[in-house]
Amino acid sequence: MKKPMKKNTNDVILESATTFITFIIFLFAVYLFFAGHYTPGGGFIGGLVTASALVLILLAFDIKTLRQILPFDYKMVTAVGMLIAVLTASGALLFNVPFFTHAHGYFDLPLFGKTSLHTAMLFDLGVYFVVVGVTMTIIQTIGESD
Repeated sequence: MKKPMKKNTNDVILESATTFITFIIFLFAVYLFFAGHYTPGGGFIGGLVTASALVLILLAFDIKTLRQILPFDYKMVTAVGMLIAVLTASGALLFNVPFFTHAHGYFDLPLFGKTSLHTAMLFDLGVYFVVVGVTMTIIQTIGESD
C-alpha cells in the first residue's frame, strides 16, 4: 500500500491566486451559460468551465477542501441534471407539440427590463449540471485510484 503524499505547505501563492481566479472563472462560466441562446455558449461549455474552476481548487488545495466548500455527490448532480433536461424536453408533449419544442416569451422583469425567457434555458441548466457532475465524478475517480 502506498503512503499518501504529504501536501506541500508552501503553496501560498497558488492558493491565494486560486481563490481570486476561481471567482473570475465562475463569472465567465455564468456569462457563457446565459450567452448561449444568442451567441456560442450554453450549458455544455458553461459546465466545462465550471468544472475547470473546481479542478483548479482541487489542484491548489485538496479533495477534502473541495468537499468542504461544495459538499455535493456529483453523481446526484448528474442525475438531477438529466431529470431537468428530460423533463424540459418532454414537457412539450403535455401541450400536444413535438418533443423538444421550446417555448419563449418576453417579460418585464425588475432591474432587467424587457427580457426574453426560454424553456431552452432550463434544458441548458440540465446539461450544465450533467457536464459538471460527470466531469467531477471522472476527475475524483481518477484522483482517488491508486
